[in-house]
Amino acid sequence: MNGLLVGRSVELARLVRVLQSAAEGMAGVALVGGDAGIGKTRLVAELVSEARERGFHVLVGQCAELGDSLPYLPLADALRGAEPAVRAAAAAHPMLGQLLPGMESAPSTGLTQQRLFGSLLGLLADVQPVLFVIEDLHWADRSTRDLLVFLSRMVQSERVCVAGTYRTDDLHRRHPLRSVLAELKRLPTVTGVELGPLASGDMSDYVATLGEVGAQELGLIVSRADGNPFYAEELFAAMAEGDSLPDGLASLLMTRVEVLSEAGQGVLRAAAVAGRRVEDELLREVSGLPLAEFEEAVREIVSRGLLRVDGYGYAFRHALLQEAVYTDLLPGERTRLHVAFARLLTSPAELAYHHLAGHDLAGALSASVEAGRLAERLGAPAEAHSHYDRALGLWERVEGAAALAGESRERLAFRSAVMAADSGDNHRAIIQLRALQPTSEVNERLAYYLYEADDQPGAIAAAERAVESAEDQPALARALATHARTLLWSTRHRDVEALTARALEIARAAGVRDAEVGALLTLATYVEHRGDLARAHELIETASAEGSGDLAMDLRARFHHARIHYEQGLLAQAAEVADDGIRVAFETGLKWSTYGTDLRFLRFLIHYVAGEWDQAEAVASSFGTRVGTLPEAILSSFALFIEVARDLPAVGARLSRLRPFWHDELAAYMSRGLAAEHALWHGDPAAALGHVRAVMATMDGYPGALRLAAIGLWALAELGTTEGADELRARARLSVDSGPTGEPGHLGPEGLAWALRVEAEWHRVHGRLDVELWRRVVEAFDFGFVYEVARARWRLAEALLAAGDREGAQAEWALAQETAAKLRAAPLENALLEFGRRARFGGGGQGDGGLTAREVEVLRLVAEGLTNREIAERLFIAHKTVSVHVSNILGKLEVSTRTQAAAAARQRGLLA
Repeated sequence: MNGLLVGRSVELARLVRVLQSAAEGMAGVALVGGDAGIGKTRLVAELVSEARERGFHVLVGQCAELGDSLPYLPLADALRGAEPAVRAAAAAHPMLGQLLPGMESAPSTGLTQQRLFGSLLGLLADVQPVLFVIEDLHWADRSTRDLLVFLSRMVQSERVCVAGTYRTDDLHRRHPLRSVLAELKRLPTVTGVELGPLASGDMSDYVATLGEVGAQELGLIVSRADGNPFYAEELFAAMAEGDSLPDGLASLLMTRVEVLSEAGQGVLRAAAVAGRRVEDELLREVSGLPLAEFEEAVREIVSRGLLRVDGYGYAFRHALLQEAVYTDLLPGERTRLHVAFARLLTSPAELAYHHLAGHDLAGALSASVEAGRLAERLGAPAEAHSHYDRALGLWERVEGAAALAGESRERLAFRSAVMAADSGDNHRAIIQLRALQPTSEVNERLAYYLYEADDQPGAIAAAERAVESAEDQPALARALATHARTLLWSTRHRDVEALTARALEIARAAGVRDAEVGALLTLATYVEHRGDLARAHELIETASAEGSGDLAMDLRARFHHARIHYEQGLLAQAAEVADDGIRVAFETGLKWSTYGTDLRFLRFLIHYVAGEWDQAEAVASSFGTRVGTLPEAILSSFALFIEVARDLPAVGARLSRLRPFWHDELAAYMSRGLAAEHALWHGDPAAALGHVRAVMATMDGYPGALRLAAIGLWALAELGTTEGADELRARARLSVDSGPTGEPGHLGPEGLAWALRVEAEWHRVHGRLDVELWRRVVEAFDFGFVYEVARARWRLAEALLAAGDREGAQAEWALAQETAAKLRAAPLENALLEFGRRARFGGGGQGDGGLTAREVEVLRLVAEGLTNREIAERLFIAHKTVSVHVSNILGKLEVSTRTQAAAAARQRGLLA
């Protein structure tokens, strides 16, 4: 490869910008596409050099043409070639350590792929800033493609840059990378860089860097190379050796091969069958040459630039050369070489590939099954499914297939279906399971996957068949536990208790811990909804007492245990359990798994409710605004609680990113409910009411309707109309009286508080400020919901003032102001200040000079000469909020300019 980069300054600048953003804490992904030989690797090499100069750790991995045969090959390749410090950090993450040489893969304990992905994210965070390069994505296995999507979505504020290269000319219409690229290029974190042919002038400059060349020869190379640097290099090399120039790149490449000695050509052909890279000892064995002849042949090949030394082996200078040599092999020659490699290799995936190419179907079947089992242990379910499916495809053509596989065809097909589901393809798993004999085990998994796919009737029917056909006690225990789960939110939910009781009895007798934990969690959810919280806690504590052997089940138990504490208003206990669950999730690499994520957003809510808003804001900072999938959008929407309440500048951008997901009920409930509050704080009750009405239509019977109804009634009060108030109250009462199953469910202290607030807001819409009702709202939220207590005190103060109790009103107002200032809840602070001004309250509850603590803080920065924008940046509040504070300060100090305000503050000693 030539050392100079020519004609790619624009493309390099785009890559460097992604790298620079990563250095500044905004992670990014760059995808470099172009035809074979166009210079993708050379461009990325320049990026790698730039990254090292900037102090980045660099990981470089390469995909191989074996495709889905070898899961996580580029990640393993990158870790093997990493700096010692990075390798040591990787070894500290067991899921990554097993990819390093000499490390054994651990038995699966559930969620293996998610653990591996989470571990890699943890490693990148440990060694940041880091550049992770994945070459030749067009050959990537399914798990590597999934990993790329995961990183593209999850890296947000880390100092991480991911760069990938792929061949555009290899991406046929059904190529699996096409859909991945289309998905990724819609993400704001991803930058696409397409390399086209070099212009004639740039190509002339490039060829000139290769060596001495006459004008006529230069013109010929430029015209024939068609803008492709690799083709130009080969043309230049052929001219330099005095060869004629055949048409086509493949023919040109083969002219370079044909000048080799017979031994050299034989070694190169063997290397081509191995793939892009081959170990020295393996190549020597397959070549069959004596050591001296082999070394002489390799030296000749390397000296001509066809292979290059790579560690303890050799790699083709370019994939196009390997492909040309492989394609030129005769059928029999190719088969014999594959058979030779199969005799010497030990990797099951490589063995399967070579056995199949060598027409050894029995060997291919046996190796495919073993490769699938290894992929399972490595956390690559898509590859495991692919290997098992290949073995199943060969089954009827191989005598004694069951003995070679070590299990029956039915058993292998079942494993294949489970792996399809684990890789996220529930549809494929359901199809495969329906094609099998309907055993209890098959129907139990079918029920589970149908329930996950929201086919409740199908799930219930499959679960009933699983119970009826159970052949032993473990199968019956699992079938009963799954059957109970499918009925939990159906009209037959009353059957759950009897089913779980039977499942628990059988599971305990048979020692089936996973079925026992599943039944305990389903029963706990059921009795919680019925209002028996003490029993729900007891059941979940039993489920959490010892591991189930299934990490997903263990995290699910911790989440529900913390959730029930939280919904009871027991915030300290909820925090303790959630923290323990989060610790387990981090230690096992499951930070981004379903329940790992759920535990983190629950911990955020606990901070938020308890008034620990700085901690809540810190947690919310990891809920990225640059979302691309529904789960990301739902997680992102939780951050709006703190951002709306503090009127942070990020609200607008986050809401605009979430808007495309408003078709989903949960995403709409979360983000539009908070968008309504944001609109109310900013004086747009009509927009707020629009948000509420759009979401309420889908919330009948659900507790979340209570909060939305209260917000909607607030908006009606601001609009001065009663139209629609009765409907909002009726929908809220439906949540109290009926619930989602049509029967009254248990409402925790927060739900009861919102129900009371709905009633108080309804009376306010009708012009009645009910002191006792608002006092009950304050008391109801006083289980620990600091912010809502302050907001209810605001309304209580208004009611007391209207009732003539000025002293009581000022006392409640002062308490609300104190809380709002402590929380830095700017919109509430401003509303309270406005109310206090209208009520002509004095300095009660305020800081020196009649200023609030926040106003004194702003005044000190005004005195330093900062502009409103600079103050907003310093205090992490909105520019508009600063303007309100400054106006209040000028009014209270009875001055008209900022300079006069600073002088007055000094005279009164407010700047000390």
